[in-house]
Amino acid sequence: MAGIDDASVAEFEEYFAARRDAVRRAAYLLCGDWYWADDLTQIAFVRLAAGWHRVRDRAALDAFVRTCLVRAYLSEARRVWRRRERSQAELPDLGTPDDNAETATRRVVFAAALRRLPPRQRAVVVCRFYQGLEVASTAEALGCSAGTVKSQTAKALARLRTLLDDPLPEPGIQPLIALEGTP
Repeated sequence: MAGIDDASVAEFEEYFAARRDAVRRAAYLLCGDWYWADDLTQIAFVRLAAGWHRVRDRAALDAFVRTCLVRAYLSEARRVWRRRERSQAELPDLGTPDDNAETATRRVVFAAALRRLPPRQRAVVVCRFYQGLEVASTAEALGCSAGTVKSQTAKALARLRTLLDDPLPEPGIQPLIALEGTP
């Protein structure tokens, strides 16, 4: 951010500090790997920093970062070496004091099923149900049509139902997974 005044730098630092953890959790839901999530989060914020001086509407920052994050994920997921590489050592989820074993088990099972979805379907599920975006906002973030979002959502939910062997709640009633208390 060379050549930018101190007020702009302070605004960016404040925004980064406030949103970093939420963006990282969304990135984890997309990719299923905390290290890759850190990389995706960094890419999204670097792109924001590069265009910070051009931002006119500060209310649109979350949408811009979300778009950068989803597009960085989809771009990285297309790389051949990403498809070959599968990490095996997974850190255990950190439990919260009010967390019970059944809830933790459901989170782990759902996260594993989410990782088995193709990248675009996973991105649609994360945008629609974790981030609570409408079809149009999801289409804008993914750079596709609303019809594509609807069809990918239907395919993803059908696949998740098959993988989980359990009916999912109706869309829009509640987020499918909450990662509060994750690293």
